[in-house]
Amino acid sequence: MIISVNDKPCEAQVGDLLLKIAQNHKCHIGYLCGGNGICQSCFVYVKEGSDCLSEPGEEEKVFISRELMQEGGRLACRTFIRKEGPIKVLSRAENLRRIVLGLNVPGFITYARSIGDNVVNQLPGGSVNIIRRVREGRLSPGDTLKKIGSGLAPASLFAVSSFLDTFPFMQYPADLLSGAVKGIAGGAANAISAVSGGLMQLPCACGSCCETRKDPVIETVTISVK
Repeated sequence: MIISVNDKPCEAQVGDLLLKIAQNHKCHIGYLCGGNGICQSCFVYVKEGSDCLSEPGEEEKVFISRELMQEGGRLACRTFIRKEGPIKVLSRAENLRRIVLGLNVPGFITYARSIGDNVVNQLPGGSVNIIRRVREGRLSPGDTLKKIGSGLAPASLFAVSSFLDTFPFMQYPADLLSGAVKGIAGGAANAISAVSGGLMQLPCACGSCCETRKDPVIETVTISVK
């Protein structure tokens, strides 16, 4: 079957998690905590096909407010397909991008208010849920921290990509800044290499080594006295 994630067609099967489907098709859904139902970075809006998905579980009920639930809010790491049918999902970042690009001021105010209320009202219950799961052995702090650590880099790339998707006019300044940083790093690496005669080298920003000076900086001079 084919489902839609951020308007991108994705192959899926009954029993698949929404998060895994998004990861397999490189769709923009966050996953900082590695699927432990803690960070809410995989929050999505189900626009169509909620009846084809699993019922909200314990983690979703404590972390997502009733208002957001009514808007189709789910955690992709806790939601799986239970039967075939048309399914359409939007990530939180994609939903916000469309609000911003559409200059939908009332929609943005409503979005910000609902997210703020969700954090304030659901955080206490969510914290209690995490502590209970740890005590019952259903959640390992060490494993969770490991997953968060491994997820920081993808999460950072996801955040930058989402920002540039939302504000495409920032792409050029970002490229300029990246090029400037690479140029400075490359120049410093080549300078150190030249001064040391190639004995000291720093990796360039582009990933390759700096230029190695073939001729030694200090030449041997023979002085003869007649």
